[in-house]
Amino acid sequence: MTEKTTALTTESPKTVADKTQATRDESLYLAPPVDIFESEDALTVVTDLPGVTKEDVDVRVEDGILTIKGKASYAPAAETLREEFQLRGYYRQFQLSDLIDQNKISAEAKNGVLTILLPKAEKTKPRQIQVTVG
Repeated sequence: MTEKTTALTTESPKTVADKTQATRDESLYLAPPVDIFESEDALTVVTDLPGVTKEDVDVRVEDGILTIKGKASYAPAAETLREEFQLRGYYRQFQLSDLIDQNKISAEAKNGVLTILLPKAEKTKPRQIQVTVG
């Protein structure tokens, strides 16, 4: 599994949008940190998405690319007097290999942590070959 990213540019989003047709919205995204673990049966991707609820996270696989997108939201209980940071959305993509069974991928969000289970395809799992006497 490799990460698939888009090229960064130093031009403003408006300048880039004027030159080419936009392929996604002009929102700014953060690349969330991930940990990837491998077991005999699967890869597990653990992603920190603080401020993102289960309803605001979007995990999809299309053309062998795993896309994680989350919208962070915060509604203070009182009037804001000073704001020093702005919550951003999260966006990250990974290229999946043929070793992953893309039809059995599952995801769980809990307490700002997204866990994605990427089961290995049956043909890639190690198996014991029975030896018989001929």
